[in-house]
Amino acid sequence: MLIPLLMFALVSSFTPGPNNIISMTQAQKYGYRAVLKFIGGVAAGCFVIMLLSGYFNFALNQWIPRVKIALDLLGSLYLLYLAVKIMRSKPQQNEDLARGMNSFWFGFFFQFINPKVILYGFTAISSFVIPVADSRIQLIMFSLLLTAVGISANLTWALSGRLLQSFLDRHERAFNIAMGLLLIYSAVSIFAN
Repeated sequence: MLIPLLMFALVSSFTPGPNNIISMTQAQKYGYRAVLKFIGGVAAGCFVIMLLSGYFNFALNQWIPRVKIALDLLGSLYLLYLAVKIMRSKPQQNEDLARGMNSFWFGFFFQFINPKVILYGFTAISSFVIPVADSRIQLIMFSLLLTAVGISANLTWALSGRLLQSFLDRHERAFNIAMGLLLIYSAVSIFAN
């Protein structure tokens, strides 16, 4: 189960999502080092989400199929909202918004409303971890692994934002539209699973 879990985690983590896009734009605007506060908060919040997903999956295993459609719908609607905000934003709006996002606490608390991380946790834990994990230690280890993969994606997106800064500055409008379309794709793909 480890190889399928890692494949799922890599694909889920490296595709566009709110954390990756914020990491990239933060690094583009303020530098790679500055975004590490946000990514640290993301790591802490993501780890908590993974643990909560594990405990909820153990406790609510019979209810998850019944509420999955509602969770999928809410997550998709939130991603569509973010996509529209990104595609309609103007450079000054982006800078004002970005300043407020560059903190550990924003990164931490954002995970609790980030549908991609919540769905990532519930799906990974219920599909790959619950069938093989039978102790709290295993749940903690799998949660750390899932968090590490997710954070490696955020760091990669931040690095690409920093390295591509001049390109992104010149083509910000087109880039925002492309990122918005990728978020729309993410929202639609939730129902393909």
